[in-house]
Amino acid sequence: MSEHSHEESEHDHDHGTGHHDGHGHSHEDDHAEGGPHGHSHALGGGKRGLLIALSITVIMMVVEIVGGILSNSLALLSDAGHMFTDTMALALSFFAMKFAEMPATEKKTYGFYRMEILAALLNGATLVLISLYIIFEAYQRILHPQPVAGKLMLVVAIIGLIANILGALFLVKHHDTNLNIRGAFLHIIGDAISSVGVIVGGIVISYTGWYLVDPILSILIAVGIIIGAFGLVRESVNILLESVPSHLDVATIAAEIGKIKGVKEAYHIHVWTITSGVYALSSHVVIDDQPVSNSRSLLNAIHQLLADRFKIAHSTIQLECERCDEQGICSLPVAARNNH
Repeated sequence: MSEHSHEESEHDHDHGTGHHDGHGHSHEDDHAEGGPHGHSHALGGGKRGLLIALSITVIMMVVEIVGGILSNSLALLSDAGHMFTDTMALALSFFAMKFAEMPATEKKTYGFYRMEILAALLNGATLVLISLYIIFEAYQRILHPQPVAGKLMLVVAIIGLIANILGALFLVKHHDTNLNIRGAFLHIIGDAISSVGVIVGGIVISYTGWYLVDPILSILIAVGIIIGAFGLVRESVNILLESVPSHLDVATIAAEIGKIKGVKEAYHIHVWTITSGVYALSSHVVIDDQPVSNSRSLLNAIHQLLADRFKIAHSTIQLECERCDEQGICSLPVAARNNH
């Protein structure tokens, strides 16, 4: 029924709605003002925080490397290694957010938002690999204990903790709204916990001379980092696989659309995440027989529901109904739905 579209562009997303058979209306309503534009506003403050946190982390990384070498502390060097991954993570996050601001193109119709997810995945994977290496080195030191300068280790760890706290303060406002900033925030929180552990280790070594606390702390730090990084990797992979966002339920969305007056049912629903806080949906919606001129108001009601109730900024809806005639009644035999 494309002849009845009256300025409503036909569009079908390739995420599972298949194809048009010519019988249904497909409309897309991109609530950009409430989605990507608001997301870009959040990115601005997040970028400033990232840049400041990056500067602090680079300086502290150099201090911990020097301190770790002078004190012969694996825990301190492990923390410095973690800060090196932080430096990479924060830099990747910053440049990924710069890419995310680039406008969409004919080839990349959603822009470069997914750069954020790719960077977050790389950050998480790097953390896991570094942590595994730290565990291996710690195991070697447990087998062959080495003396550690506890007081120097303690002083450097205290400086590192202060730096971590400052860095985290610049990111805390945005870590719940942006996956990439969340990744960077986890890096810094992991460092802060590491610094606390190293401080405890420095005190123990200074007063007891028990050098095994150094590799033991290194293992505990690495395990904590792996646990945090695993969640980040899992969420990034779910987004790249276009899984349904964890806070949304397809059955609930279908039920709510079905409550709209004039709607019979919604089916073949696909929901996915474009980037942190920006969600998209495509669906077939069967409506009561009615003039095509009335379909726009019904379509607007569906889009409004999705935006207000479920915060879905991009939605593509294909309207279908039961019969069609020359007076402009839209149609699609019910049996034809099974062919999609």
